[in-house]
Amino acid sequence: MKRGSIVIAIIALVALLAGEWFIIKQQTPQAGSNSIIANNTAYQLAIGGTDVSVADIVETVGPAVVYIEARGSSAVDNPLFRIYGFELPQSVQTATGTGFIIDPNGYIMTNQHVVNGAQNIEVRVQGQSKPYTAVLVGQDYELDVAILKIEATGLPTLVMGDSDAMRQGDWVIAIGNPLGLDHTVTVGVVSAKGRPITIRDRNYKNLIQTDAAINSGNSGGPLINMNGQVIAINTAISADAQGIGFAIPINTAKSIMQELISTGKVVRPYMGISMSAVSQEIADLLKIGPDTKGAVIMNVLNDSPAGRAGLKYMDIVVGIDGNQMGNPTEVQDYIAKQKVGQTVQVNV
Repeated sequence: MKRGSIVIAIIALVALLAGEWFIIKQQTPQAGSNSIIANNTAYQLAIGGTDVSVADIVETVGPAVVYIEARGSSAVDNPLFRIYGFELPQSVQTATGTGFIIDPNGYIMTNQHVVNGAQNIEVRVQGQSKPYTAVLVGQDYELDVAILKIEATGLPTLVMGDSDAMRQGDWVIAIGNPLGLDHTVTVGVVSAKGRPITIRDRNYKNLIQTDAAINSGNSGGPLINMNGQVIAINTAISADAQGIGFAIPINTAKSIMQELISTGKVVRPYMGISMSAVSQEIADLLKIGPDTKGAVIMNVLNDSPAGRAGLKYMDIVVGIDGNQMGNPTEVQDYIAKQKVGQTVQVNV
């Protein structure tokens, strides 16, 4: 159904700071501490040249990898308590994982699922006898990235590399705390790039696949290239196979890092529609060819940018700002790259 061009002002979709156990109050750093130190050679750890061994790299970057222990309470779901109307008792749950220091003043990056809903977070730094109590500064459920803060200075940090520059077959090193075994090192290669996977209600996109061994407790740890730079965050493994692990590209994490530190959350643009690809059933209903490209609008939220602009049920989005849209994913990816408040022209 071709209707022409519609102009939409996209607005914000805010990722809530909600945990599995309870909502954590985020803490914003004091003024003047929002910017990560990117070029402080006094603290950054880098290895130049190519004639270095895995042992050399690990010895250099290892001190910037930390052990994370997160604790929180959740109700014991025993049917007997529900039947007799008793209040559900609380049990303490503990999750362990890995993180890496990104700023000498105590900022640490990890997976959001490692600290999701935690009431208490402890961080152990190599060479320190006592753990630090960490504050959850910011988290993003969608990208599975979190930033912690400990009260420390002069810490070693990891240099962030360019995950886009990694190629299939490049050697990588994983450092983490699988099963509580701190600073375990495994080696592998980049098996593939751009992998999408779904775990429960998380839909990951564009992950790096690696055969470097990753196990429970590795989550949030760095995947390092042969220049000693972190190029991804180890995140998940396939339970049905061996040697299939997945990591979030560091470029993805870098794109939201400052926003998490400054505001504690990520604000995303959205139009306010749900979409479907052109199926045979939809093609028959609209009397169009089944090979028609575009995204079919299945629902328009009330008082949304799309609704105010006049988009309707069963409109087919075929282009935005002169760029052809072949399916719903292309529409979502294009809108995600725009700025909140920006106006786009939608062709239907």
